[in-house]
Amino acid sequence: MERAAVLERLTLGRTPIVWHTASVSAIVEETASARTIVAEVPDWPGHVAGQHVDLRLTAEDGYQAQRSYSIGSAPEEPEVELTIVRFDEGEVSPYLTGELRVGDQFELRGPVGGHFTWRVEDGGPLLLVAGGSGLVPLMAMLRHRAAQEATVDARLLLSSRTLEEVLYREELSRLSQEPGVTVRITLTRAQPDGWEGYDRRLDAEMLDSLGPGSDEHPRVFVCGPTAFVEQAADLLVGLGHRPATIHAERFGPT
Repeated sequence: MERAAVLERLTLGRTPIVWHTASVSAIVEETASARTIVAEVPDWPGHVAGQHVDLRLTAEDGYQAQRSYSIGSAPEEPEVELTIVRFDEGEVSPYLTGELRVGDQFELRGPVGGHFTWRVEDGGPLLLVAGGSGLVPLMAMLRHRAAQEATVDARLLLSSRTLEEVLYREELSRLSQEPGVTVRITLTRAQPDGWEGYDRRLDAEMLDSLGPGSDEHPRVFVCGPTAFVEQAADLLVGLGHRPATIHAERFGPT
């Protein structure tokens, strides 16, 4: 996920954030416009689900470009996974989604962020609301839950324009079969024949039916484009969730 603004820039403890050289070990084509980059990062200090990194590219003439991306992999994984969605007008994402190859290198700084994080020991229930590629850090949380074989109640509502643009479709299907995990998807632009999910923009009825309600005091994480996050937060507050319990992460193309 590429962000225009970062809510927080925190280190883990007092350890200074340094640049690491990352080597691409695999590339997974997620959709027609998105791919996951799997990278080996020597001396990686580890991360918490929900954190992100700064990625820096350096051209032969010395020109540098830097962007921030959420980490999609669980903390238990030995490699760092970043899912990048191409913005045609962007400076970095077209290269990462079209030209980067296995064996190539780039620089990473991080992990960054302390507000938008979740550990299994934090407990639940979890209420995760994602718009488009806002799914990436929330997926890290679900993967962390699975890796720890946790029983925390986790519910995800994902809004996407089309089914073809949904990231991690097969993995989401598998996760939804696990006890304690609920996954619901709404497609706002087009729906395939026989679609049984939602077919409209996010609304209060979706969130209310998904639950858990405010009386269960869930840990709420909302991630997506700014307008989506603001709408989701307003709806959640309207359903009785306290603003202080809603962890929000906004992003947009630069």
